[in-house]
Amino acid sequence: MTLHETIQADLDRLLTVLPDRVRHWLESHDHLDELKEVVIDLGRPISARFVQSREVMEETPALRADIDHVTSRIGDFDRDNRSGIEQTLHRISAIRNRHGEIVGLTCRVGRAVYGTLEIIRDVIESGFNILLLGPPGVGKTTKLREVARVLADEFDRRVVVVDTNNEIGGGGDVPHPAIGGARRMQVPNDRAQSQVMIEAVENHMPEVVVVDEIGTEAEAAAARTIAERGVQLIATAHGNDLENLMANPMLSDLVGGIQAVVLSDEEAKRRGTQKTVLERQAPPTFDTIVEIQDINQLAIHHDVAETVDSILLGRPITAEVREFDDGGEIVAVEKPVAPGRTMAAEPGDPLEAELRSAESRSRVLRVLPVGINREHLEQALREGRVPATVTQNPEDADVAVALQRAAELGRVPEEVPAMVTVRNNSYAQIEEAVQELSADRKSAREDFALREAAEAIEKVMAENEPVELLPQSAYIRRLQRELAARRNLKSKTVGEEPRRRVKVLLP
Repeated sequence: MTLHETIQADLDRLLTVLPDRVRHWLESHDHLDELKEVVIDLGRPISARFVQSREVMEETPALRADIDHVTSRIGDFDRDNRSGIEQTLHRISAIRNRHGEIVGLTCRVGRAVYGTLEIIRDVIESGFNILLLGPPGVGKTTKLREVARVLADEFDRRVVVVDTNNEIGGGGDVPHPAIGGARRMQVPNDRAQSQVMIEAVENHMPEVVVVDEIGTEAEAAAARTIAERGVQLIATAHGNDLENLMANPMLSDLVGGIQAVVLSDEEAKRRGTQKTVLERQAPPTFDTIVEIQDINQLAIHHDVAETVDSILLGRPITAEVREFDDGGEIVAVEKPVAPGRTMAAEPGDPLEAELRSAESRSRVLRVLPVGINREHLEQALREGRVPATVTQNPEDADVAVALQRAAELGRVPEEVPAMVTVRNNSYAQIEEAVQELSADRKSAREDFALREAAEAIEKVMAENEPVELLPQSAYIRRLQRELAARRNLKSKTVGEEPRRRVKVLLP
């Protein structure tokens, strides 16, 4: 905590819903103010986790009556088996048996932290669209609460908070005072967040919309819609830094989207680059990105468009790094940012081969046309959204798309490692060949998911804390769990479709 911050925990409100013996045990504890969660599992000792330790009650294991005591004093559980306490940030999560009966509870302490916004107050007041990035636990949601309160109460703006799982405003119908006079729209389930984002703009005329954890393509599209309507959007997203976001095929649209472009020989020579380059597709949804590096340090990219373009061109970039000094004063300096900051495997690491494979799959595919119409091929690649470009150099090609007759006559150069043939030169046939290329090639989404899992594995091993990944398909989740198992880490799948995701656990 900095000199500017104060914390309101409302611990008494949580203690009142716990069984009497648990409440008395906790109230006598020397570090009650550091309580993080209480775990009540049927037939097992009740435990409490503090900032520096985990302790177990040496009494009767949890009884059915203990679980019933808690559930009778809180609201109903939602689809994600979460509930809360009215006007608090505490969260009660349930574990059920195969019959749907609750057999375990995790009672998490929620704390409202005031004063966290001072380090970026000027950025928030600017009126620009702002995206907060950072790993779990660095305070993204805490800052969003204060964003909502400050803009609503101090600047008298019409603020609407889109609150999925009541993470921002707490449990119950009445939101926690930490969001001030901002209005809150609760999201009935994870699938509906993008719909509620649009509904907020269309129905309630906000000047500011606040959203936590944009994580799907639909939510990214909804964010762009909000920004294009002139409403200030302040949100968070998964990802440690800007380059990590650029590599995420589901969310790269937030920074303008990335596409492969083929330059003419003359233009490539003028630029001093290869003929195939990566360029930004559109203006970014967010004007400014704030990378929260730890609880008291962050880096700000004030012009996202310029920064993304510089990264794609391989130019050096800088960010404004802000932190608190020992006296609690904010120190801001411009610092160069090293390229390629997303996780890279060390030589000899068991993940290295997997990640190199992912890198090779995610690069732009180079396609050689043999006996077919080049314009039709380029159009099919664009419309099929295949990350590929057309080349006339056989030595550069990864695959040839060839007229069957040309292939039979031996016109496909031997140095081309793979080939797809078409019966005739029609657009329909070429389009079908492009679809085959796309099916044979592992998706960029899979590549990103493997990298994200690898990064999470390193974080779990370094910090001894579990990490949740982005929602993925069942197939990709299996790959992620296999990756964790190779490093002797446990994992499990949490949440409901379409936001079912892997959580990497301790050994």
